[in-house]
Amino acid sequence: MSAKKVLFITQEITPYVPESELSLIGQNLPQAIQDKGWEIRTFMPKWGNVNERRNQLHEVIRLSGMNIIIDDTDHPLIIKVASIQAARRQVYFIDNDDYFQHRLMTTDEEGKEYEDNGERAIFYARGVLETVKKLRWCPDIIHCHGWMSAVVPLFIKKAYYDEPSFRDSKVVFSVYDNGFQSNLNPDFTKQVIYREITPDDVKMVQNPVDYEELCKLAITYSDGVVQNSEKVNPAIMDYARSLNLPTIDYQADENTYADACDALYKKVLGDAE
Repeated sequence: MSAKKVLFITQEITPYVPESELSLIGQNLPQAIQDKGWEIRTFMPKWGNVNERRNQLHEVIRLSGMNIIIDDTDHPLIIKVASIQAARRQVYFIDNDDYFQHRLMTTDEEGKEYEDNGERAIFYARGVLETVKKLRWCPDIIHCHGWMSAVVPLFIKKAYYDEPSFRDSKVVFSVYDNGFQSNLNPDFTKQVIYREITPDDVKMVQNPVDYEELCKLAITYSDGVVQNSEKVNPAIMDYARSLNLPTIDYQADENTYADACDALYKKVLGDAE
C-alpha cells in the first residue's frame, strides 16, 4: 500500500528565512511527518530576502510559465526548488517579480505591511495548487501554516473540489499568534472570487477583513484545526469548536506536537484506530 501524502503550504521555513515559531515548525514538522512514513511536499513563498545563491534555488522550467489572473491582471508564476540534502527533501518556492522577488516578507524595510498582502496570499494559494496539479500529485492532507495560506481551504472546497489532484483532499489549518495588524484591501472578498466561488461563500467574513476574520474564513472550509501558538485569539479557536471540527490544543513539546498532527491527519481521513 502506498504511503499517504501530506502537502505543507507554509509561510516561512528556516534556514531560508530567519528563525521564528512559524519557520521552525515549517522546517521541523514536515521532517517529522516524513519520518512517520508519510510522503510529503512542501511549499513557501520566494520572499525577496531568500538568498537564492546560498540556498541553491533554481527555477523549474517545466512548472513555470503560467499566468494567474487577479483583478483582470496577468501575474506570471515562477516555480523554484531547493533541496535539503540531509533530509532527502525538496522545498518548492512560489515566485513572482511583483509580489515576492523584489520585496521582503509581509512588511517592508520600515516594518509597514504591504497593502496588497491579500492579493499576494491569493496568488500564493493558487500558485501552489496549480503547481501540485502539474506535478500530478494527489495529497490526502493539505496542512496550511501562516495566514498567507489561509485562502487555501476555500479554494480546495469551492474552486478545485472536482480536480483529480484534490478531489479527496482534507484540509488542516494551523492558527498562530503572529497575524497582521492592518486590514486587508477592501476588495479582498471580490479578489478571492474564482471559478465556482461566489459572494455567498465568503459572506461569513466581515469587511474590512482583519486577521481574525481571515482565520475564520480558513476554518470554515477546513477539516481540522491546530492551535500552533501558546497564545492565540480565543475567538478563533472557539469558532473552530463551534463547527465541531477536530482540533489540537497547543503542544509545547515538538515530539508530542508531531504525534498529535499525525493522529489528526488519520482522524480527518477516517483512519484513526
